[in-house]
Amino acid sequence: MAEPSNYRLAGVTLEERTTVRRTREIEHEREIALYDLLEANSFHPVGSKGGPYNLVLGVEENRLVFNIKLTNGEQHGKLILSLAPFRRVIKDYFRQCESYFKAIPDQPASAIEVLDMGRRGLHDEGAQILQERLKGKIEVDFDTARRLFTLICVLHLKG
Repeated sequence: MAEPSNYRLAGVTLEERTTVRRTREIEHEREIALYDLLEANSFHPVGSKGGPYNLVLGVEENRLVFNIKLTNGEQHGKLILSLAPFRRVIKDYFRQCESYFKAIPDQPASAIEVLDMGRRGLHDEGAQILQERLKGKIEVDFDTARRLFTLICVLHLKG
């Protein structure tokens, strides 16, 4: 049996069909999520003998695509999920983020903290939905699910 540390992501790529211009804040969130995800994650495709894995995360025809490869480039599997269960929480998350970033320059710290708590709550909800959708297919811990949810949100942005 493979060592538990082999059940992790060694690389993550976002497959984007078009070039998307993002705000500085969204780009920063993407960079942090990628960095944190690669620093510490738990990613175990059910039935796999182990990785580590490279993940190409993308959206095709309103579906979320997890294209999983071993680090030697060998195809390991592909999982396709409907984006429908994520739509409401992604929309609410973007709205909350927008309010949060607008509040930073001139609102009191207490107001910013309330907005940030709401943002984190929606982020947690998105991570829980992702864990439920992956159940029986790919086991991920909560922190990994949170970071993947951030990347799903980034992919959901339109140009």
